[in-house]
Amino acid sequence: MAYTLVVHLYAKDDAEAIKKLTAKLQEASQVYSKDKECLSWFVMQDHKDPRAFTIVERYAHESSQKYHLENPYWQTFDKYVIPLLDREMDLRRFNELDTSKEVKVEQDAQLWENVKKHQTY
Repeated sequence: MAYTLVVHLYAKDDAEAIKKLTAKLQEASQVYSKDKECLSWFVMQDHKDPRAFTIVERYAHESSQKYHLENPYWQTFDKYVIPLLDREMDLRRFNELDTSKEVKVEQDAQLWENVKKHQTY
């Protein structure tokens, strides 16, 4: 299953810092999304707090991070981003659960019939 990193960043209370951080994260997503064994590299900004950002990095394997860390662009990231932050990055690592096999905890057949009406496939 995929190996996922979730990083929370909080920008300084400064419009220019937010603007710079936004641009750097957009650029980083465009670069890192193309790394070997990177499944996806998403960046998001909180809809209520423009200082709050989240990065979700998904890799084929935990070892796939090596391509990310070996990318020359990585050397620019922390140097540019850290001075724009109000606090340290909060990085969390996850192994995604296998959802390829059907699991049904709920036993109500009517519930599942109603659920199907809300699904596209």
